[in-house]
Amino acid sequence: MKKIGVLTSGGDAPGMNAAVRAVVRKAIFHGMEVAGIYHGYQGLINGNIENLDVGDVGDIIQRGGTMLHSARCLEFKTEEGQRKAISQLKEHGIEGLVVIGGDGSYRGALALSKLGFPSVGVPGTIDNDIPGTDYTIGFDTALNTIIESIDKIRDTATSHERSFIIEVMGRDAGDLALWAGLAGGAETILIPEVPSDIDGLVRRLEQGYERGKKHSIIIVAEGVMSAGELATLLKEKADIETRVSVLGHIQRGGSPTGRDRVLASQLGAKAVEVLMEDRGGVAIGIRNHQVVDYELSEAFNKAHKAELSMYTLSQELSI
Repeated sequence: MKKIGVLTSGGDAPGMNAAVRAVVRKAIFHGMEVAGIYHGYQGLINGNIENLDVGDVGDIIQRGGTMLHSARCLEFKTEEGQRKAISQLKEHGIEGLVVIGGDGSYRGALALSKLGFPSVGVPGTIDNDIPGTDYTIGFDTALNTIIESIDKIRDTATSHERSFIIEVMGRDAGDLALWAGLAGGAETILIPEVPSDIDGLVRRLEQGYERGKKHSIIIVAEGVMSAGELATLLKEKADIETRVSVLGHIQRGGSPTGRDRVLASQLGAKAVEVLMEDRGGVAIGIRNHQVVDYELSEAFNKAHKAELSMYTLSQELSI
């Protein structure tokens, strides 16, 4: 291929810029041209496309978010919209596409590949919920942001001898809640992958109070219920007073960690290598510390699974 394109889609994740940088510079190093597609699939349909040079991606490796911006696009979900996108790609001389994003972004890349346009998916989402890869770009940064917040909230919980419920992101996947809860020493973690046992939670809190525990931290993934709903349940069931903190979009922002910068650089570069081999319909990931590529369809044929051994461990350590 002589020219490829790169876009970011879906929710932003720290490290996306590092991945864009890797795609652009790896391709240029091998004598290819690169076009940046702004505002995701919507920008692709609208032809919001500009050539990128080495200097255009300078000083972005440390920045959160995405310099290419992101947007939702209902039109792209239709075959007509997808064919419009391919027409724009061909009009700009683009022969292959790197898509950096999560589940919805992967579906778009797979749709383009099925229509004959080589596309490669790079996992960029803080939820860490893409099957086929051990980690996604942005997960480590978001995790550390949550841990920092837990540490600060625990200071107040200790000072005022109160129980706090902290709501974190994770609509269908509990990795952020699970990892942050274990790392932050939370007494209880609620994730979508494990049925919620509110009565069991009440018992754990009451047992803690009986042995003199004055405060506790409860982590709940947004896909289970809201922190406010959980606070209401605890009040109604056992007259337990709690305070609520919803971390929200603070989890998506911030300068990416070293781990995310390295991961993004590795995966972005690998995506270019795949396109250089004239292959499409491929996802890039990391398994057992090795960068791999696999069929994009595999990301939809398998379900993401949380490490439930960590869930068990968190319960054992929070007695």
